[in-house]
Amino acid sequence: METERTEAEIAAQEKLKRIAAELEAIETRLWGVHASLPAPPAEDLQKDDEEEKDVATEVRSVIECVINDWLRSAIRDLQAGAEYRKGQGG
Repeated sequence: METERTEAEIAAQEKLKRIAAELEAIETRLWGVHASLPAPPAEDLQKDDEEEKDVATEVRSVIECVINDWLRSAIRDLQAGAEYRKGQGG
């Protein structure tokens, strides 16, 4: 059974929803930057981490890591917090 949320809790959860939406917009913008850069040549894909990469390849890699390792987790967690209700289990 869900208990009543306070106005402060409701406001905070609404803010979390908006922040998550802003982060989703940032994710879209990052993918746009990613798409604007040329894909690395096949031989660059064979390079190990110790070899120097061109700028486009490095920037694309950084964007992929930030989105996959941080941004998606943050969005998911903020959305979960925005939807949390006491007594819902989990």
